[in-house]
Amino acid sequence: MPSSILSFIRRSLVAQIVIGLILGILLAAIFPAAARSVGLLGELFVSALKAVAPILVLVLVAAAIANHQRGHKAHLGPILALYLIGTFLSAVIAVAASFLFPADIVLQVAEGEMKTPGGIGVVVKNLLLNVVDNPIRALGSANYIGILAWAVGLGIALRHASETTKVLLRDFSDAVTYLVQVVIRTAPVGIFGLVSATIAETGFGVLWGYAHLLGLLLGAMLIVAMVLNPLMVWFCTRQNPYPLVFTCLRESGITAFFMRSSAANIPVNLRLCDKLGLNPETYSITIPLGATINMAGAAITITVMALAAVHTLGISVDFLSAALLSVVAAICACGASGVAGGSLLLIPLACSLFGIGNDLAMQVVGVGFIIGVIQDSAETALNSSTDVLFTAAGSRWAERRKGESHM
Repeated sequence: MPSSILSFIRRSLVAQIVIGLILGILLAAIFPAAARSVGLLGELFVSALKAVAPILVLVLVAAAIANHQRGHKAHLGPILALYLIGTFLSAVIAVAASFLFPADIVLQVAEGEMKTPGGIGVVVKNLLLNVVDNPIRALGSANYIGILAWAVGLGIALRHASETTKVLLRDFSDAVTYLVQVVIRTAPVGIFGLVSATIAETGFGVLWGYAHLLGLLLGAMLIVAMVLNPLMVWFCTRQNPYPLVFTCLRESGITAFFMRSSAANIPVNLRLCDKLGLNPETYSITIPLGATINMAGAAITITVMALAAVHTLGISVDFLSAALLSVVAAICACGASGVAGGSLLLIPLACSLFGIGNDLAMQVVGVGFIIGVIQDSAETALNSSTDVLFTAAGSRWAERRKGESHM
């Protein structure tokens, strides 16, 4: 094997992804026709992720709950609280940023038809129906709420199974995790194909018209990652939070940025939790769970996009409406689809709070898909890295409280 190929293989995954990204940009700039043809590599990579991620969530959660030893404290309460509080406060930050730096957008007619929620009652109903969805259909449609419900139910039921069954389930979980790791190792080639085809077909010019909106989204996510999350971690640990924050962003966030799937990034997060010395009884449950309900980035996207439409149409927003938007955005984010761009389809619900009809709201969704190349990647990076961050913070908070109680 040529030494150059061996050198590439020996590099870290992040370094390989960066190389694939650079090569994809160069190919699109120099040979756009060839760049379009290699888009198949990106499509194969994304399809493989979509295929294996739902199975991974089902098996990991079920195996973790089934093999949880009675009497062992997993300390899930503090971590779940961090997940929910962080998502809500992220929406609040997005509201404040949208008021301080209001964005105008050019509303375009969205192509095709999309089914979107028509009100909060419809969303609650759909969530309940998703919980009791057929497990096979839930896996096929990437209904992560349904998958999570079945995983929890199976895990609880299998806690009473024989040890042989539990070992088999654990081995199956390890096998699925291995398959996901194999898919992730092909990320450099997949990113090369995705970037090449995207730039060759659209170029960077299409993003320039929405630079203000994109900057608002990324700025709000940066504030959450570098200000809100560290404050929450400090509150739990009473220690300098930034070493842990930077570790999570570097080892989880960068990979998730290119994966664009919190579920597919679960193996990366599990390895990071093990590296941080966290309790497997805890992170084997909270990491798959966080990939489904810990969606600070999605809350920001829903809030900023809805308020951009509000500002464009000249609609006034009072304090109570803004507070209600934060609550609704946080709830919607927890139920957002796990596929790329899933949070965008919940924008019409947020828009409905201000009397904006679905026709106009769908135009906002169309704008979201235009900037989604960057927005969705940043959103996933924030969501996935925060899963590890809050798991570590919640675990250390529980340990600190336990130590204080023994004094």
